[in-house]
Amino acid sequence: MTETTSTPTRTGYAPVNGLEMYYEVHGSDPADSGATPLLLLHGGLFNIDLQFGHVLPALAEGRTVVAADLQGHGRTNDIDRPLSAEGLASDVLGLLDHLGLDEVDVYGFSLGGAVALHLAVRSPERLRKVVLGSISFNTDGTREENKGAVASMTVDMIAGTPMEQEYRAKSPNPDGLQGLLDKIGAFLNDAEGWSDDDIRGIEVPTLLTVGDCDMVPLAHAVRFLELRGGDVNGDFVGVPTSQLAVFPGTTHFNGMARADLVVPVVTTFLDTDPVSFAPPGVE
Repeated sequence: MTETTSTPTRTGYAPVNGLEMYYEVHGSDPADSGATPLLLLHGGLFNIDLQFGHVLPALAEGRTVVAADLQGHGRTNDIDRPLSAEGLASDVLGLLDHLGLDEVDVYGFSLGGAVALHLAVRSPERLRKVVLGSISFNTDGTREENKGAVASMTVDMIAGTPMEQEYRAKSPNPDGLQGLLDKIGAFLNDAEGWSDDDIRGIEVPTLLTVGDCDMVPLAHAVRFLELRGGDVNGDFVGVPTSQLAVFPGTTHFNGMARADLVVPVVTTFLDTDPVSFAPPGVE
């Protein structure tokens, strides 16, 4: 994945929960665009540039985009705390308070998607819409081979990859990569997920995105959609506010590189309301 060609209008560090949380602001001023700011949350072992570099310039057209490096990732320091959706969501809320943002749209991918989902369940008053990329809502939604592979990952296994190079180049603790890998593995194996009722009860319109050969099985993505009120005959009952996009020929790791697929789907969801079309003879 290549680094973003979008130049941030502002960068900084927010002091939250013992972190100096790095963030970037891209695009238009909220007062000028009139659009709800969009918050981007990357996946495990990635950072702002690695995760969103292909899509950030287009996402920032006509809106403010805030992108953050999560605990131990990118330019944000690590602390003596496991990675958890609850803890990372608390960091994000602290960042929003630091920036004076009462309400945002959120696009979270993988680990960042788990954080976005936690915000949707526990802090819906801070969100207008949420995009959940390649994330499961319980342990049934992660393929077994992924759990084992992530839990046993070592620095030597990713030596020479963009993830290893970016970590060492940007981290305030460049020798801490194995510790981060261990925390990511524990996060995946220890997460209990959410109940069906938790998912049904989300008040925020939700777009689920997944690759057709992703670490999240398609059957789980469809179940996720069903719990959000989707998988219905929209011609007869209307188009639900929560939707699913399946990107063809897309894996977990190359999903965000498919800007031609990702950007129009995400921006259409953020910028428009569902439109219902009735078949002939149906009012």
